[in-house]
Amino acid sequence: MSMENEEPPAGRFVERFAAELTEAGMQRMASRVFAALLASDSGSLTSAELSERLRISPAAVSGAVRYLNQVGMVSREREPGSRRDRYVLHNELWYETFTRRDQLLTRWETVLRDGAETLGTDTAAGARVAETADFFAFLQDEMHELLGRWREHRAATARERE
Repeated sequence: MSMENEEPPAGRFVERFAAELTEAGMQRMASRVFAALLASDSGSLTSAELSERLRISPAAVSGAVRYLNQVGMVSREREPGSRRDRYVLHNELWYETFTRRDQLLTRWETVLRDGAETLGTDTAAGARVAETADFFAFLQDEMHELLGRWREHRAATARERE
């Protein structure tokens, strides 16, 4: 049996994680590009490298990167001395992603509080909207504490590795 056509372990991981991201609502190509960047040693790849690794067209890479850039998951950097762009994962990617989500929750909570007031908190609809606002406020508080604990855990783990 030939091993030539067998997918390398990194490729299997990329496709598996990309499938999970797609299932969670991310665009399919963006999921694959993000997973490939995550699985690369440098955390950055060129369009040509992404095309080759994922066996997709440069146009598919471009569309995926445009989406990932819009949602703040990757950025574009120019290779020094070259005209080629590299697509780079942000430092502290997950922390930044959840921080942006926190900002979204703040906006939703504000709109929901206004909506509850408009509908009247003495109505069933107003009470339901107010409870939803309370949920988002609770979620934000918990997320702040959780992210703080994460930073402490990460710092402690880094000290242990030294």
